[in-house]
Amino acid sequence: MNRMTKLLMTVGLMLTATVAAAHPGHGVHTHSDFLSGLLHPMLGIDHLLAMAAIGFWSIRQNTAMKNGAPLFVVGGMVLGAALAWGGLSLAGVETGIAMSVLLAGVLIATMAKLPTVVGGTLVTLFMITHGYAHGAEMTAGASLFSYMAGFVVATLAITFVGRRLGELMLRADNRVTRALGGVVAVVGGVLAAG
Repeated sequence: MNRMTKLLMTVGLMLTATVAAAHPGHGVHTHSDFLSGLLHPMLGIDHLLAMAAIGFWSIRQNTAMKNGAPLFVVGGMVLGAALAWGGLSLAGVETGIAMSVLLAGVLIATMAKLPTVVGGTLVTLFMITHGYAHGAEMTAGASLFSYMAGFVVATLAITFVGRRLGELMLRADNRVTRALGGVVAVVGGVLAAG
């Protein structure tokens, strides 16, 4: 199999994941707080696409934004989780998550290049909603640090997979990249409408 076929198969598999399976009531229970944190971001298309799309998009940014993107992603996730653990009520979390997927897709489709301050702020805001959802859904009595370590590892892994995909796509026709961004944006729109 050539790289493009593998790439398209990977994207196809990501898009067929269960929508929002990472949220409560989907039967994901484990006896390990670390494993619970690790699995949460990986079991919902909304989380997968947002983190992978940000990694993908960051590859075409200036050096500071490209290198800082994983830190902005993790920083936003931890900040959002801390808000949930601190008891702060954050309205519109699910809408914010869906909109982060939609907007990340638009950034890819338009091949938008943003200054680091703007891009980093946008990525951090996107991830605050994801982190809030992770923090709010932590099982009562779970170890905060084990759970957080799990979702940080998963977040970084997904972001770096997106970055690798973005690096591979630098060699492809820009129309393919734009089409992938369009697909991500459409999925975000469907999630926002649902």
